[in-house]
Amino acid sequence: MIDYLKDFRIGIFIAIIVITTIILGAITERVLKYFLYRKLTDKEYDATGFRFLKHLVITVIYILGFAFALIQIPEFKIIGHSFLAGAGVISLVAGLASQQALSNIVSGIFLVIFKPFRINDKITINGFIGTVEDINLRQVVLKDAENNRIIIPNSVISNQIIVNTNMHDTKCCKIIEIGIGYESDIEKALEIMKDEVAKHPLFIDTRTDEDKEKNTPLINARVVALGASSVNIKTWAWAKNSTDGFVMYCDLLQSIKKRFDEANIDIPYPQQVVTIKNNPNELS
Repeated sequence: MIDYLKDFRIGIFIAIIVITTIILGAITERVLKYFLYRKLTDKEYDATGFRFLKHLVITVIYILGFAFALIQIPEFKIIGHSFLAGAGVISLVAGLASQQALSNIVSGIFLVIFKPFRINDKITINGFIGTVEDINLRQVVLKDAENNRIIIPNSVISNQIIVNTNMHDTKCCKIIEIGIGYESDIEKALEIMKDEVAKHPLFIDTRTDEDKEKNTPLINARVVALGASSVNIKTWAWAKNSTDGFVMYCDLLQSIKKRFDEANIDIPYPQQVVTIKNNPNELS
């Protein structure tokens, strides 16, 4: 009867620990969110540090709760002694297994501290392009244009070159370069490109007040190369972010092509001039 009562007490105590751990985890998440971001209600808060800190603290809470629950069971103490004989092997295996995990955790901490990117930033890393959706203890999760999730370990990111299109400035410059025929009116083609960029609804004026006082042109368009079969002209169009920039770029390609067709400005196929020389030693 005493053993049953003791087991019942252990079970109740373990249940209390589990419930307390779950409640403490939920409360901790709410408290962190309140204290870290209560002053940022007027603008969208930076979720990067919060999400990482939440993952870290909640993980520690659950590990401690699990550990407290285990030590209440005497059988686990007995089983633990049986593993001491192989402690050397276990330590070696655990050490090798934890190296990568520890590297990911440390790299994740540095990512949050130095902030090379944040949640909702659009980045390019290791050949992958996507929007940062989550940063946790082990990995960074990107969402690409096809709604796929790209999982990259934190330790890998620490050794890669990162292209961040949203860091400090979200504006995006799209370069539109088109080759026109040598017989086409270059000045007219340049004016068409500038006109189409200027009237696009997603285009933004990036000139400073000083630039405007100096009458700096709203849009620049230049001849940038004389190619083998075309005169290459280029213009620069600015949008407020990369998403608007992509839409604007696609629209401008279509509208500029249509205006070129109306103005009889040719976009030539690749051409080559072949010269055939007669051999004077050949008999006619």
